[in-house]
Amino acid sequence: MARALLIIDIQNDYFPGGRFPLVGPEDAAAAASRVLARFRAGDEPIVHVQHVWDAEDAAFFQPGTPGIGIHGKVAPAEGEPVVQKELPNSFLGTGLEERLRGDGIDELVVAGMMSSMCVDATVRAAADLGFTVTVVHDACAAPNLEFNGTKVDGTTVHASFMAALDGNYAQLVAADDVQ
Repeated sequence: MARALLIIDIQNDYFPGGRFPLVGPEDAAAAASRVLARFRAGDEPIVHVQHVWDAEDAAFFQPGTPGIGIHGKVAPAEGEPVVQKELPNSFLGTGLEERLRGDGIDELVVAGMMSSMCVDATVRAAADLGFTVTVVHDACAAPNLEFNGTKVDGTTVHASFMAALDGNYAQLVAADDVQ
């Protein structure tokens, strides 16, 4: 099996000072950075995904703003592809599947943001497309959410989405356990 690291939307707007800070993005980016270093050292394929919200009323990730940039801890090295997307599912309308299949990739190791949106949508789509998926759970982060008057802290949001993916759509591992 050939595998690739897929780093989803670890972008500046999700960090303190950004337009939509998540809970624990620094720790998640540090974990993703460790996995990224292992993939680079092993000369394994890496694909970065960058969300672009090109609308006047976009809450974050607007073109031309610092927030759209991929965070420095996981910034692409020269030659590492960056796939831009407009929707939560990184496969939808991007050519990501064709790129991966063209490179003979059938296994994905995923890190990214938000656990509750783009990571979840992409992991489920990848599994549905027949990829074997591993999610690096501590290299992902989520926001605080609210539903029907109930506030849900980001740690609980993250844990809930990881629990739903675990064993159903993906295997979950910690960054330091990625081989």
